[in-house]
Amino acid sequence: MFNKNQEKKEVSRLIYLVLAESLLVREAIKSIPVDSSDESIKAAYHALVHREADEDLRKRDIEYRKEQDEYLEFIANTLQAGRELPKNIIRNYKKYYPENNLTLSKGVRLMIEKLCKFLNV
Repeated sequence: MFNKNQEKKEVSRLIYLVLAESLLVREAIKSIPVDSSDESIKAAYHALVHREADEDLRKRDIEYRKEQDEYLEFIANTLQAGRELPKNIIRNYKKYYPENNLTLSKGVRLMIEKLCKFLNV
């Protein structure tokens, strides 16, 4: 098991691999320790989920793709340095965290419902 600093570095590595197009986003998402208590790792996980969900938009809008990649690079750089993400980033993703008292299946369903609402699907 990794300690928090090692978890941050591993998640950072996964994001860098996604940005270099050496790893599929969905594979990176599967590799992130979702049971982590680190709020920065949870936010990075959700940033990658959004990256995966935005694939069509990224193909149509080059500026959006560039901004999203720069955002993910910022997250990766911050985690690589072992630092916490800024509170506003963590706060923006908290709404996507399944509540602790839900079972996994309900939590996954809730996350998908919230993602669909965010994407306006």
